[in-house]
Amino acid sequence: MTKKELHIIALSASESSPENYALILEEPQSKVRVPIIIGAFEAQSIAVYFERMKIARPLTYDLFKNTIESLNATVKEVVIHNLIDNVFHAWLIIENNNKEAIKIDARASDAIAIGIRFDAPVFIYDFVLDEASVAESEKRLSLLRGSLAHYSDEALEDLLEDLLRKEDYESAARIRDMIEKRRSRQR
Repeated sequence: MTKKELHIIALSASESSPENYALILEEPQSKVRVPIIIGAFEAQSIAVYFERMKIARPLTYDLFKNTIESLNATVKEVVIHNLIDNVFHAWLIIENNNKEAIKIDARASDAIAIGIRFDAPVFIYDFVLDEASVAESEKRLSLLRGSLAHYSDEALEDLLEDLLRKEDYESAARIRDMIEKRRSRQR
């Protein structure tokens, strides 16, 4: 199975579901985006890392990092390997000092929160990328409707192009309407 690297491009609160957040990942070549709905704890931990906030005591994911490092191991990569019932499944690939790869089953949000602390790349299998960005797009768009307000105009334009390329005209119409609404406010 082939896999593609994803980059984290946004983390935003979901207005439609206040206890959840949307972690937006993007495949750089195709600009296909994959939204992962995560909890507040995971979102906070990811935000703390990216904002380089100094905290008095280690968070759970920092504790995992310290433990892995104390065992002379490192996280080599995160692999999102499946999507079942709208839940992403991932592996945390850890390499020990003997260069042996250890595959640990994890929620995607947990694997990413740990992986970023090692600057480990995030990968997704092609079939999961296709399913998450096409078959699930309408469902995910409805979950993210509130957080789309946090997207930049350029990001919305890119999302619109992606949806049109995938012939998801209903979702594209919603994005187009949001873009037009923003433009009319700017006049």
